[in-house]
Amino acid sequence: MSNNLDLKKGLNIPLKGSPAREVLASVIPDVVAVKPTDFKGFVPRLLVKEGDRVLAGSPVMAHKQIPEILLTSPVSGTVQEIVRGEKRKLLAVLVKADENQEYVSFGAKAPQTAEETKELLLKSGLWGSLIQRPYGVLAGLEDKPKAIFISSFSTDPLAADTDFTLGDSLQDLQAGVNALAKIAPVHLSIRKEVYSSTTFHKVENVVEHLVSGPHPAGNVGVQISHISPIRKGETVWTIAPQQLADIGHLINTGKLDLTRKVAITGPAAEKTGYVIALPGTPVKELTGIEGDVRVIGGNVLSGENLGADGYLGFFQDQITLLREGREREWFGWAKPFRPKVHSTSWCYFSWLTPGKKYDLDTNLHGGVRAFVETKCFEDVTPMDIFPIYLIKACLAGDIEKMEKFGIYEVLPEDLALCDYVDPSKNEIQAIIQKGIDLMIKEMA
Repeated sequence: MSNNLDLKKGLNIPLKGSPAREVLASVIPDVVAVKPTDFKGFVPRLLVKEGDRVLAGSPVMAHKQIPEILLTSPVSGTVQEIVRGEKRKLLAVLVKADENQEYVSFGAKAPQTAEETKELLLKSGLWGSLIQRPYGVLAGLEDKPKAIFISSFSTDPLAADTDFTLGDSLQDLQAGVNALAKIAPVHLSIRKEVYSSTTFHKVENVVEHLVSGPHPAGNVGVQISHISPIRKGETVWTIAPQQLADIGHLINTGKLDLTRKVAITGPAAEKTGYVIALPGTPVKELTGIEGDVRVIGGNVLSGENLGADGYLGFFQDQITLLREGREREWFGWAKPFRPKVHSTSWCYFSWLTPGKKYDLDTNLHGGVRAFVETKCFEDVTPMDIFPIYLIKACLAGDIEKMEKFGIYEVLPEDLALCDYVDPSKNEIQAIIQKGIDLMIKEMA
């Protein structure tokens, strides 16, 4: 087991719009959305109807197959609307928030056993914070993970600074770790360069790992692959720092308070910084942006296109704003000099200005081409796998080869950089997700 990971492979995308370390506003939403689509593997069954009164922490949905797993309201108020999509698929429950919030009391008491920890997480709706690997689905009630992994930092483009968002939450972080440690050993990865100044190095009852390197060094999946690789039949759980703090705050106060600092980032942002908000807040209230701008929940590599009328997701602590690139470029790649274009190869002169930040947009500059096999995927994947062969196995639907080439190790986000560097412009993350979905279907 390695306690120091110095990763060399990867790529930091030089994108403009890093979040300034200041709070721009505190948003009190009129309506909040509870979205079952935020939780992979959750099959919703409604527990409320329009007009019902709920408190912050009241259950609004249950898992059809595992009714103990609940989703709860982040605010008190009245159920305003049940939003459905095609074939009556449940997309969201909209709750009109009260002016003065009321909370379900779960009792400010630290759980003493693994069973008490699980019971508290299930009742409060925070069980969904635990992600199971392989496959990136909701943690199973009967599963016994060999460990629980937490990455205290993110190397995603323009990612929120966890030392700024959670720097004053040490007691909550410690309470969350203490509770989860009753289920399995907790591994905490900390960025090596800021170890002495970060709040996370004060957290006890964990196995520490110091990590350095370019993106995706901050991805918990990359860290797991070096610390304790997942083999067939093994299970690990992961949790993000924000959700860990939410669990600790629940334990310390007895209330479900999901308030967080959300980073407003991207080259299309009028002003970058942080907004205090709740998951499920309408993005219009967070950004105030109008016009031809794409609103991404999360980062530009693996985030979700929320649209102008979307709602902040449960796991999202970042909003990225990019201009929609609809115009075509004359001569395109044939131009001898393109100073506004970033290239990972030496095709253009961006390698001469390594510190330059770019105002990138959503333009793909062309469509999907023939799948060309190069070593560009290996250069940005710091894992002991063969990404090109894994991708081809997923395309072919070959389960045996997917197992052989590392499908248990990865989620789409771990290969997000392959999307960026792929000269053939294939949607690599979608291909990996297709392979994972096949594994879930065939191996269940």
